[in-house]
Amino acid sequence: MKKNALASEVFSRLKKLYPDAHCELNHSNPFELLIATILSAQCTDVRVNMVTPALFKKFPTPAKMAKAKLEDVQEAIKSINFFNNKSKALIGCAQMLVDKHQNEVPQTVEELSELPGVGRKTANVVLGNAFNINTGIVVDTHVKRTTLLLGLTKNTDPEKVEQDLIKLFPNETWTDLSHLLIFLGRRTCIARRPQCDLCVLKDICPSVIKVKKAPQKALRGTK
Repeated sequence: MKKNALASEVFSRLKKLYPDAHCELNHSNPFELLIATILSAQCTDVRVNMVTPALFKKFPTPAKMAKAKLEDVQEAIKSINFFNNKSKALIGCAQMLVDKHQNEVPQTVEELSELPGVGRKTANVVLGNAFNINTGIVVDTHVKRTTLLLGLTKNTDPEKVEQDLIKLFPNETWTDLSHLLIFLGRRTCIARRPQCDLCVLKDICPSVIKVKKAPQKALRGTK
């Protein structure tokens, strides 16, 4: 199957399987999503969702967080990986939102990427999920691994993977695509115990097909 056709079929099947695929970081506004996404770097969404309710109750706005004491933020997120550096990033991010963006979360990759703790991946998450702006494709560990297994990319560098996927999928699907692949990676194509026999993509996944053909090749080699 050609790569463009494969991409289309992958999206179609996953959309039917996971019609409710969504961002699993709990949030009620763009600011909360921005903060949660910064916290999610090298940390699970489950852990972030355990921490953010109390954090947002104490610091519900950029103005409140901008004036926060470092030790108070550290205490609120101490169970998060790299909480010391992330505490500084959260306060710095909030201060820039207050000083440069009138307490609002900006809506461009360039402006978001200027904020402490924010890179292209975080910017894409915020723009796609808070503002429905598809500026890129979020490539986390699940997206990187599943697209490599599916033969949609040969790269492992997130930025290169993103560029490969951008060529294969229409702009309007980019945010949904990330959610669908993340759902696949968390529910079926699990890194340590992939459930290939249960996967809706098993008949078109090059990795599954390759494994199934391997015993036949080995058998032919013994004749």
